Amino acid sequence: QVQLVESGGGLVQAGDSLRLSCVVSGGTFSRYVMGWFRQAPRQEREFVARIGWSGVSTSYADSVKGRFTISRDNAKNTLYLQMNSLKPEDTAVYYCAAGPIAYDYWGQGTQVTVSS
Repeated sequence: QVQLVESGGGLVQAGDSLRLSCVVSGGTFSRYVMGWFRQAPRQEREFVARIGWSGVSTSYADSVKGRFTISRDNAKNTLYLQMNSLKPEDTAVYYCAAGPIAYDYWGQGTQVTVSS
């Protein structure tokens, strides 16, 4: 059974940085496309960033481009999201997702709160 566990969330001030981690177990991490999504209160879950199997191919939502960086360590079965210059509108529960093609597996989420 594939499990994804996120960590690294917290309460920070605007302009601060955070790094989220997502550890994957029970599957073949190096064969998964990985993504980060987020859901703010009373809003739909939205795409944040995506990274391909090898880590070379990445894509970002326009709202985070230039501030967030997605990366992965296949030796550690871990996905990362480095978040810089955080804004109050980045406040949300952040989820990691994985799958060979589509996002078949999801974590439980980690809360990020950015105060102004």
